[in-house]
Amino acid sequence: MFSAQSLLAHCQAGPAPQEFSAWGAYPALLLDLASAQQIEASQDLAAWLRTLACPVIGVRNADVSSCAHPQESVCAKACDTVVDDEEAAEYLFAQVQRNPIAAASFVDLLRVTESMPLMDALSVESAVYATLQGGAEYKNWLKALKVNPAQAVVESGPAVLQERDGGALTLQLNRPGNRNAMSVEMRDALVEALRLVALDETIESVRISGVGKCFGTGGDLKEFGSVPDTASGHVIRMLTVPGKFLAAVSDRVTVHVHGACVGSGIEFPAFAGRLTADSSAWFQLPELWMGLVPG
Repeated sequence: MFSAQSLLAHCQAGPAPQEFSAWGAYPALLLDLASAQQIEASQDLAAWLRTLACPVIGVRNADVSSCAHPQESVCAKACDTVVDDEEAAEYLFAQVQRNPIAAASFVDLLRVTESMPLMDALSVESAVYATLQGGAEYKNWLKALKVNPAQAVVESGPAVLQERDGGALTLQLNRPGNRNAMSVEMRDALVEALRLVALDETIESVRISGVGKCFGTGGDLKEFGSVPDTASGHVIRMLTVPGKFLAAVSDRVTVHVHGACVGSGIEFPAFAGRLTADSSAWFQLPELWMGLVPG
């Protein structure tokens, strides 16, 4: 872990060195935020931290309060994430080491898009996703993926159930045997339904939920690696990503989640104007482990 004082020399020397990168000695930088109280150049250091080509993880001691120490707050805001102790920081560092290129791409994406309009940010995110799909980390994960198509559950009926009662429309993800994984079939059904909502102003409210034990476990693993090429994948996402269509009508939509909400199982509902969850709900974004970025 680095102190703020030890980083000042790097900061004053100019551009960030390559040692702080996916290919350097430090695929993530752990910063002792308590030490930032003791320096006067915290603004300069904070600006320099934002130029690093790797995640910056701030470590805050239990007795350090950002409210009590304004300089600590300046550096904390420049970090990509802040944790309470070294144990939590070391855990994150180990995860970054697993797929350092995906981790670096993810924090770069967050830094760039945090002030962007939604649709612009979605386009940039999809481009980064497409880039990583052509990378070694994702290919290694895909190579190790073991999916037996013969064991796939075949379910009848529409992938998304639709019921209208006056001005209220109810949509339910309807592939419980596949844990409501976001297949192409389900994606297209959601997009079609949400397009209808955008066109029909008499639909005053929409409620979306999932049938079965969980709301959704993310992309259908059987379909990973099926895109003809990464550039085509980007174009397909920009035309069909369900979250974009949900965002367009978000003021009329409530999504209720339960059980596993993994990957797109939380990324999609996050676009709703209102999101509710029961006590069984739990959330996970596994994409970095796959060599990709969360949506």
